[in-house]
Amino acid sequence: MIQERLVDTSINPINTNIHILIVTSVEAEKNAIEKGLGNLSYVDVKIVGVGPISAAVETAKHIANTKYDLVICAGIAGGFATHTSIGSLVIADKIIAADLGAQSPDGFLSLEDLQLGTTCVSSPTSAIDCMKTSFSQTYGDVMIGSILTLSTVTGTDNTCNQLANRFPYAVAEAMEGFGVASAAHSYNIPSMEIRAISNHIGPRDKSKWRIREALDELTKLGSIMKDFTNAWKIILQKEAGKP
Repeated sequence: MIQERLVDTSINPINTNIHILIVTSVEAEKNAIEKGLGNLSYVDVKIVGVGPISAAVETAKHIANTKYDLVICAGIAGGFATHTSIGSLVIADKIIAADLGAQSPDGFLSLEDLQLGTTCVSSPTSAIDCMKTSFSQTYGDVMIGSILTLSTVTGTDNTCNQLANRFPYAVAEAMEGFGVASAAHSYNIPSMEIRAISNHIGPRDKSKWRIREALDELTKLGSIMKDFTNAWKIILQKEAGKP
């Protein structure tokens, strides 16, 4: 059974401003988001490298030096064909470290199975709802589900099927989300993971990747950040008892 890490999603009731950190693994993702973002002074976009370790370390450096109210891990990803279409956007309700555990003759054992910790960080429902609404009002529907973090991404049908069986509600896999979320959690900052689907998970075939279409989705994500922030700010102010 997966245990979830939960953080206090409230902001300082005196502070009505929101400062957001968006992190990506590579420059192309950063550039795509900034293209749509424009000049929003309260949103920073930083590159944190590939994989959960680099992402955790670099994210921690950023949030140690600057106060943020939300951390978003964004980029392109592989999607499960049963839940996603190529060129679509997905938002994680749970960020899961899918390969953190041990192998056994009876199957994979997670940290929860081993009673050694947790492999799941949940995102605030209010932020998910605001992001979904802000994006879908302009660009169309968004899929919500678990996004898996793996140090080695899937390249075979066998591994894809194993993951789909273990995580039937997973919509995508990538390499940084759990590292970013763990860093944010250590500072009690809520986090999200948002991915644009460039390919379906399965046998590795670069001829089927649609990276340009996925990067275009990230540009759209950047373009709705102002609407998202305004909507989420209203909810947080209500939760804090402000008029």
